[in-house]
Amino acid sequence: MMTAGSMAAAPPGAEKPNIVYFLVDDMGYADIGFNGCQDIRTPNIDRLAEQGAVLDSFYAQPVCSPGRSALLTGRYPMHTGIYNVVNPEGTGLRGPLPLAERTLAQALREAGYATAICGKWHLGSDTPEYRPTRRGFDSQYGLMGGAINYFTHAAADKKMGAFDWWRNDVASEDTGYSTHLIADEACRVIREQPAGKPLFLYVAPNAVHGPLDAPAECLKPYADLPQDRIKLAGATAALDDDIGRIMAALAEKDMISNTLVIYSSDNGGPSWNKSCRNDPLRGGKSDIYEGGMRVCAFASWPGNIPGGIHINEPLHVVDWFPTLCRLAGASLSQPLPLDGLDIWPVLTQGAKSPHDAIPLIGSRDGQYAIRVGDWKLLINPAEFKRNVKCSPVELYNLATDISEKHNFAAEQPERVKAMRARLDELLANPANPEFFAPPKQGARKTKRAEPDTAEIVP
Repeated sequence: MMTAGSMAAAPPGAEKPNIVYFLVDDMGYADIGFNGCQDIRTPNIDRLAEQGAVLDSFYAQPVCSPGRSALLTGRYPMHTGIYNVVNPEGTGLRGPLPLAERTLAQALREAGYATAICGKWHLGSDTPEYRPTRRGFDSQYGLMGGAINYFTHAAADKKMGAFDWWRNDVASEDTGYSTHLIADEACRVIREQPAGKPLFLYVAPNAVHGPLDAPAECLKPYADLPQDRIKLAGATAALDDDIGRIMAALAEKDMISNTLVIYSSDNGGPSWNKSCRNDPLRGGKSDIYEGGMRVCAFASWPGNIPGGIHINEPLHVVDWFPTLCRLAGASLSQPLPLDGLDIWPVLTQGAKSPHDAIPLIGSRDGQYAIRVGDWKLLINPAEFKRNVKCSPVELYNLATDISEKHNFAAEQPERVKAMRARLDELLANPANPEFFAPPKQGARKTKRAEPDTAEIVP
């Protein structure tokens, strides 16, 4: 872990790269072309993936806020306390990102970057100090909460008010399809970027989170798909078009050659929603099975990251914080230790994952996992049966069983014991320790740790 006093340094003589991070929302592992999707066309996204490295074993978190927190802090949920979706006026397990957390935007701005967020925040906004422009972003545009109507911007969580659309933390009355508006703003930021100043552009559309909707011209080519998949296809097509527009704006400014583009989902696609697909992974959003936490992802920077490759080393979204700080020459000196590790050698030199173990923390109390090499151990509350059937202890070999079908727990008790001991080490002294308390026998009273209505709307 990085500790106070640690420093990152850009490669000698290197120009600080622009960084564009596309964090899409609720995208199924198999719902994008570069991961094998056949019925939804995503040519702009696929072209970017082909120019770089597809990350086949890239982990995020099972629901929105924890994934965003992990990206922006480089710290796992048991250290930030962000285990589940942040609620307006939430506290404890639903509270905002603590002010003690230093964000990636703060680190990069300190290193001379212009910083902008276009899209979804979802890390706390009830009072001004928790909003993006107080957390390192020079400019903000989009939604603060978990979900909105794509056209009216009506908030799915009524605690956000009637509408959830903001510019620089002030309510905005802009009208239009949300994905298009977010792309418009990203293009504006790019076109107005001063020459010679590096840019960190965090593009976080609400696509393809429910309630799904899309412009008629995006739905029309998919009229023959199953009814429950048409709107997902249309929303994905609109997203792809808009990523193409953002990349065109970078090209217009002659910024492509010095821009690192990263793409990932914040979590897996919702398994209760028949429109999305996580094949061949088991489960989906809110689960600790692979379908909930292993997400579609790539990194592209021609001339720096080899193109046309797949990387199967296990990596986690927390790793981007130290990696990007190193590339930007930003300081890693901070009071709170980082969990993320520098993955640049993995991306550029074929190195192994720097992790000896990756903890995979669920969104429900008492549910968590660990990956060590090819093996994954899952701990589930015995009575928990929400989305998929599960056992209290499960052990899988992901090298041969990516779909998590054969539970080795009974056959390999010593491996279970060793992995559980390593997991317990990683979970020592967690923030909000009540999350890890075993539920009382016969009384599963943990609605606080279930996804919000705003998170499960189809």
